[in-house]
Amino acid sequence: MLMEFLLVSGASYFTRKYRHARLMQSFQNAPTSDNALVIVKDKDANTLKLVEKKETDTDLVIISSSLGLSIFGKVYAPLLPLSVLGWIYVSIPAFVKAGHSIKNRISDTSIIHSITNIGCYFLGFYGAGNLAAFFYVFSKKLLAQSQDDSKKILIDAFAQHPKTVWVVTDDVEMQIPFEHLEKDDVIAVYAGEIIPADGIVVDGAASVDQHCLTGESQPVEKDIGSHVFATTVLLNGKLFIKVENTGAFTTASEVANVLNQTAYYQTEQQAWANELTRKSIVPTLIVGGLSLPILGAVGTTALVNSHFGYRMSVVSSIVTLSYLKATSKNGILIKDGRAIDLIEKIDTVVFDKTGTLTLEKLMIGQIHTVEKWWDEDDILVYAATAEYRQHHPVALAILHEAEQRNLEIFDVENTEYTIGYGIKVKVNGQILHVGSQRFMEKEGCEIGAYFIDLENSAYHEGQSLIMVALENNVIGAIELHPTFREGAEEVVRRLQTEYGIKHLYVISGDNAQPTRKLAQALGIENYFSNVLPQEKAAIIEQLQKDGKTVCYIGDGINDAIALKKAHVSISLKGASSVATDTAQIILMSENLNQLLNLFEYSKKFETTMGQSLYCILGHSVVAAAGVFVFGFTIVDTLIIKQIGLTIALMNSAKPLIIDQDSISKIERTL
Repeated sequence: MLMEFLLVSGASYFTRKYRHARLMQSFQNAPTSDNALVIVKDKDANTLKLVEKKETDTDLVIISSSLGLSIFGKVYAPLLPLSVLGWIYVSIPAFVKAGHSIKNRISDTSIIHSITNIGCYFLGFYGAGNLAAFFYVFSKKLLAQSQDDSKKILIDAFAQHPKTVWVVTDDVEMQIPFEHLEKDDVIAVYAGEIIPADGIVVDGAASVDQHCLTGESQPVEKDIGSHVFATTVLLNGKLFIKVENTGAFTTASEVANVLNQTAYYQTEQQAWANELTRKSIVPTLIVGGLSLPILGAVGTTALVNSHFGYRMSVVSSIVTLSYLKATSKNGILIKDGRAIDLIEKIDTVVFDKTGTLTLEKLMIGQIHTVEKWWDEDDILVYAATAEYRQHHPVALAILHEAEQRNLEIFDVENTEYTIGYGIKVKVNGQILHVGSQRFMEKEGCEIGAYFIDLENSAYHEGQSLIMVALENNVIGAIELHPTFREGAEEVVRRLQTEYGIKHLYVISGDNAQPTRKLAQALGIENYFSNVLPQEKAAIIEQLQKDGKTVCYIGDGINDAIALKKAHVSISLKGASSVATDTAQIILMSENLNQLLNLFEYSKKFETTMGQSLYCILGHSVVAAAGVFVFGFTIVDTLIIKQIGLTIALMNSAKPLIIDQDSISKIERTL
């Protein structure tokens, strides 16, 4: 019997080696595009993965046939020995890997599988051996699929595009292949179609579903001047779009590239599962050896087979990729998969003030005047006249308010702009100054005590005051209030009440009073003011030295070092490229409520991962205990472990099922 085993094993080994060499050669000679199933940088590694995938697919077919022969062999005995050929053939990689592992003193599940196979062969349990080999190959297939194919699905979710597009040339729409689309082309997109490129709407109005990219639950109305993004869906209406970015340069493609890198990171839970698998192999073998006199060869083989093998790695990978896909489809881009573990441990959240808690957009507050012949609209008209054609936040706020009041501005004769101070223009033969108190003093304008008091009051309230002077006399002033980012108040409250955040901080380069006022308005007790860019990282480091686990949220170039230092770093859509490159997580919507969704996903991730892994572990313990208490055989332990894997896989897929349900609900409301 030993000689037969060696002969079959030897023949299988050389057959596999020859087939492996042929496959390597065929894939190496194939065009690169045909080898794009697995995304890796090294071409040789890519080829090897493709060969392994092909071999695993073939092994699954062979072992399924062998398993069938072993089952029918119970009825027709001559079929039973034939099942050994396929069984041993698919087990050769495990035998070889086990040999290398033993030689190098490395724990690997291939050792467990090889012992089970050899035990089944010499004990005559051909059916059980085939079943064990089937589940081993099936687990390898699942593991490869979770690490490669699922990754590809994750990335391809952001690479959808139509085969053809309608390009408008001289008012005529022409259909061309998507690959021929170029920057500055004007395209027509109709209801129900995928927008094929990033661009600006030049004509038309429509409702667009941006859920896949930004996570916004409701459609967004788009008209002339609006930005649109590739892979989003036009629900109704028609848009003419001037292409800004296409192909690999679109926002969606950048997201796909990030996800490509993310999928290579192991979460803490994945690392724990892999480490537990590795460390439990030797104890399993020791217990099996010590139990041999008690259980006999059959019981010992069943006990060794109770080990969970690849199942922990399979389940942990699928849970992680499921949550990465669910978060990305809801507008939360996790660039470093390890961050999803750390979020649950965060006890301190630090917000950068400007651009994170507040927007660049300003709001007009009260408009002040002291002369009875000037009213609010007069002051606003003068300010809007001076700021016409300017694009900084102050100008935009003033011009927007004038437009809302339907005010007509004057013609400007000449303009002189002083950066950071204000603007000087000539209107109807008179000199008009609009700007800060410093600008008025610099220009020699007369500022009354009333306006100086207003300036001091505005400073203490965390507001800005823009003064308006005519012929070197200040005649009015406009209050400008910062605009909180949507959802900021609710986010701060719920972080404390629902997600266990003990410490909240605001960091700002502004003076103490405005920073304090903003922190109080949001319910944040702690703040740092007058902070220089290089000091932000030092603050994060000090909080960490105090034993805090810190999440930093920022959006500017001056936040990059602090983002790098924090345990978890988050940036927002529209942030500087340096911030988004540095941050581990990007919220694709401008609404801060996505921060709450992120914490919720992290909590569910920890729960789902724990449930799935302990399900695998629990069924293996039950199988091992059953060997001692109930005399379970190899088939019994195989079935129990497979039940555990099935339940764990169903649990692992929950985030994708829930995500699909939420998308369906949105679609039903449209």
